[in-house]
Amino acid sequence: MEYLLQVIDLFLHLDKYLTIIIEKYGLLTYAILFIIVFFETGIVITPFLPGDSLLFAAGTFASLGALDLYTLYAILTISAILGDTVNYWIGWYVGPKIFHKEDVRFLNKKHLLRTHEFYEKYGGKTIIIARFIPIIRTFAPFVAGIGSMSYKKFVIYNITGAILWVGICVTAGYLFGNMPIVKNNFSLVILAIIFLSISPALVEFIRHRLKGASQ
Repeated sequence: MEYLLQVIDLFLHLDKYLTIIIEKYGLLTYAILFIIVFFETGIVITPFLPGDSLLFAAGTFASLGALDLYTLYAILTISAILGDTVNYWIGWYVGPKIFHKEDVRFLNKKHLLRTHEFYEKYGGKTIIIARFIPIIRTFAPFVAGIGSMSYKKFVIYNITGAILWVGICVTAGYLFGNMPIVKNNFSLVILAIIFLSISPALVEFIRHRLKGASQ
């Protein structure tokens, strides 16, 4: 429970934590952001790390001059591409064995199956769409590696999705993060971003449940 509260606190006070990191580590902040985004997209057991909200917060600090906007674009896009690439190959090597097991330690099988259903509906576009949906974002390249997509095709979607995701989220933070109404209600804004991010998956889940109930 204490760990969950710490994760929630991290999400809601990204501005506070980023301020501390920038003041303490300076240019190393870019490396820290790189690592967080890489783990959030590249390691299938860490989908709880901040994604959209972290990019938005980073863009906000860029608007204040604390971080360089174009350096953020470059570093975070590369991190997102590498993360999905590593996740794809992890799925390729170990995915088939894990997918058919009932109980897998450190891995939520329901999330895995939900992402597989996403592929059944959206195909290769899942890699791009999933960039904007927490949890599914982490599982999508893993499922692609299991056999849903060739690597050549995956690379195209991976690069496109990373550029769009980083570009949109960081730019949104840069343009709107420093507005008084956003600065004074940053926690609420982060909550709104998280809600908007998960809303497609939530709608799909509700539709799935209603469809199952009607059968």
